[in-house]
Amino acid sequence: MQWAGQYEYLQRVKEKLTIVLPLTVLIIFLLLYMNFKSVTETIIVLLSVPFSLVGSIWLLYLLGYDMSVAVWVGMIALAGLAAQTGVVMIIYLDEAYKRWRDEGKMKNITDLHDSVTEGAVQRVRPKMMTVMSTTLGLLPLMWSMGTGADMMKRIAAPMVGGLITSTFLTLIIIPVIYVLWKQRGLPNK
Repeated sequence: MQWAGQYEYLQRVKEKLTIVLPLTVLIIFLLLYMNFKSVTETIIVLLSVPFSLVGSIWLLYLLGYDMSVAVWVGMIALAGLAAQTGVVMIIYLDEAYKRWRDEGKMKNITDLHDSVTEGAVQRVRPKMMTVMSTTLGLLPLMWSMGTGADMMKRIAAPMVGGLITSTFLTLIIIPVIYVLWKQRGLPNK
């Protein structure tokens, strides 16, 4: 007796993903490191990926979808979007921090909080526009009926769920982690 069909296909994909996923994460890490030239900033950006996966797993659970190749495709696409939004958040935070430092306004932790708040607030509108346009584009796929709709729903679902949680977690947690990182050496008052 031998398994065949989708099960066999899923097993082959699972074997390939055990090689491809770690290799992909390593390549993303190296590209981010080459961009930022900082391991800490690279790790902060990569933290946005698990934040997005939380929402995708929740929505997959609520919809009753099992893990499949289509779900993995949606999660990989979501990871790229989450990393992109994390990069942009770090760029905005760095820009505000460096401007405050160069102007001589970075004297204590309160100034750091103000600069990070300024950088994060500038990121709210672009993040919301990205999330809303992508989510509105994916919702028709989630509600579609017809040929291929079953697979497309499983690609769109992790992206929609992940974008929702990624929005809040990236806008809140990344600035907090950034403050914790940059506050070393600054006086409290």
